[in-house]
Amino acid sequence: MSKPNAGVSNENTLGRLFKKNKTIIGLITTVLALLFISPYIYIVLTSIKPSSDAISPSPTFFPRELSLENYVAMFNQMPIAKYFFNSFITASISTILAVFLGALAAYGLSRFSSKTGNIFLLLTLCVRMVPMISIAIPMYIIINGMGLIDTRVALIITYTAINVPFAIWLMIGFFNNIPKEFDEAARIDGCNIFTAFIKVILPVSLPGLATAAIFCFMLAWNDFLFALLLTSTNAKTATVGISEFLTAYNLDLGPMTAAAVSFSLPVMVFSILVQRYIVSGMTLGAVKE
Repeated sequence: MSKPNAGVSNENTLGRLFKKNKTIIGLITTVLALLFISPYIYIVLTSIKPSSDAISPSPTFFPRELSLENYVAMFNQMPIAKYFFNSFITASISTILAVFLGALAAYGLSRFSSKTGNIFLLLTLCVRMVPMISIAIPMYIIINGMGLIDTRVALIITYTAINVPFAIWLMIGFFNNIPKEFDEAARIDGCNIFTAFIKVILPVSLPGLATAAIFCFMLAWNDFLFALLLTSTNAKTATVGISEFLTAYNLDLGPMTAAAVSFSLPVMVFSILVQRYIVSGMTLGAVKE
């Protein structure tokens, strides 16, 4: 009679230990998360301080008074709205091109696999592993030879070239998981390969397309290296514009933090809203054994 009671007691003990450990893990995670986001919180709070408090020799974490002075100064000191528009246009168009071209290549590699295709797939992975700084000068020479320096087209071409290998590797897992019977049914209905891809395969792989688009957009939106190297005035992006608040003679910390918040906050909110779609998309794209 004592054995069942001992078993129940052990289960209760394990349950209490699990709940206690779960609480401890939750507290540790919360503390680490607060430490991680505290610099960003400080930037947000600094952006709503008066400019004199932002550069005070004895700064405070919380503002003594709230002010939108830095946001007004941000627009008055430089054409930041134009820089944001350049970032949005180049990131959006390059994302569309990279995802479409990457999906086409991934579909071909998935449906018509061969030794040459496998070598190409391996090469795309190698290209994506190359540090961006090592291809910056060759990209500059190519873009300069095309006469596209300081144009949005230069950034669109660059971001597309960088993101296509990533889109290929992300999308090929989705296409491998789509049964080939879908293609065969579309061919029976009179579709050619391209039409079947557009009308049948792409709608089925929307989670993968969305996931690839989100990551490609983020990579292009946050780029600083190529935007600095390939632009000067007309096509300058927000990342480069924000850096210009810091000069050799002055630091406009207030407007700089306001621009940083304006640049990052929409993307952060968007990432939080689509987080579950990213997770589900990555899960659906997992390769099945």
